[in-house]
Order: sequence, then structure tokens, then C-alpha cells
Amino acid sequence: MEINYNNIKVIGFDADDTLWVNETYFREAEVAFAKLLAPYETLNKIDQELFKMEMKNLPLYGYGIKGFVLSMIETAIDLSNNNVSAKTMQAILDIGKDMLEKPIELLNGVEEVLKECSKKYRLILATKGDLLDQERKLEKSGLLEYFHHIEVLSDKKEANYSRLLNHLDIKPSQFLMIGNSLKSDVLPLVNIKAHAIHVPFHTTWVHEQVSENETNGKAYKTINNLNDLLELLK
Repeated sequence: MEINYNNIKVIGFDADDTLWVNETYFREAEVAFAKLLAPYETLNKIDQELFKMEMKNLPLYGYGIKGFVLSMIETAIDLSNNNVSAKTMQAILDIGKDMLEKPIELLNGVEEVLKECSKKYRLILATKGDLLDQERKLEKSGLLEYFHHIEVLSDKKEANYSRLLNHLDIKPSQFLMIGNSLKSDVLPLVNIKAHAIHVPFHTTWVHEQVSENETNGKAYKTINNLNDLLELLK
């Protein structure tokens, strides 16, 4: 499918797993949590119950590590029938603190791409998650100078993007979003007549996965890594 990007004036970048590693740390935390709860349930059951708790809590806690930790605590209480020890609770909190203190590991080509794109386009960061944590990661990343605007969204649905573009006085036809999630970074943009490019990460949270039926006929491109963006925009 041929897509013309000549009209693009503003490029939005997702942060987690588009600019730097994130989901890998959640997978590692889930494994550590399952080991802690192994006396009460099978590893598969623990994983399933934790995901269900996360989905239940999303409207209350939103996205991010802090909400994830609260969901781990609630899951531990439920699966242990209120018998989980204070020591295990502390270990769960330590998992969360360790996640919050992870170094920022930029993905291949990120700084080069941002540097080149910022010469021609206005760049914005549009991510979801915990505000404090995302600000911390952006500060540590050394990428702040490339962005004209930073937006931490409560969610990434069509309405969220429409409000953002209206607020910044950006026409959808002049906006291009780059991200690793088809559900959050691509399909909502295509649906509001903006542009989007998918840059897959090697692991995707189940909640962010979409079916083939949802992507059929949608006008977007997929690139293997961020470096390929520069060739597309020539």
C-alpha cells in the first residue's frame, strides 16, 4: 500500500518499547512474582490471575509500574486467601522498586533518528503510563532536547489523540505517529485520518495485541527498526 508522507509536519513518538526497553522488565517481574506465589498456585494460574487483576484495576490505577505493583499485591492476597506474609509483601514492593530504578536502555538508532527528524519536523512524545515514572525515564534518556512537546496520556484511544491534536492545533493529515503497539500507536491514528508507522518490539503485552481482522485494510506501514524511518521520509 503506497502512503505519501509529504504533508507531514509533526511526528509523534511513543516512548516505552519504541525509544527504550520497557516491556522486558514487566515480563521479568511477572516471573519473579510467580516464584514468590508458587506455594499457593501454579505458575500459569498466577500469571492468568495477575493479568485479570490488572485489567480489573486499569480504570482505577491506569497504566504503569505503580498500578502493576498494586495489582500484584491484590493478586497475592487473593491467591493466598489472605495468608500472604509480610516478607512476601515486601518482596513484591522490592520488585516494583527495582523496575522503577532500571537504567534507560535506548533502542537501536533512536538518537540518530530523533536528531535527523527534528531538523525537518516538530517532534512530540506521546506516551501513556505514570507521569512521574515517564518524566524520570525521559530525563535519564538524554532525549528531552529533541521534543517540542511531551504528553503523558491516561490512555491512547481515538478521543485521546483527537484532543491532543486539537490542543496543539495539528491537523490529523499532517501528523505521523510512530510506535510499537498496533492497538495504541497505530489503529487509533488511522481511524482519525492521521498517519502511523508500526515498529514492532520483540515482546508485546497481551492487552496491546490485536487480531488480524482489526488490521485488515488499514493504511499504515511496518518497519523493522527505527532507522528505517529516515528512508521512508526521504
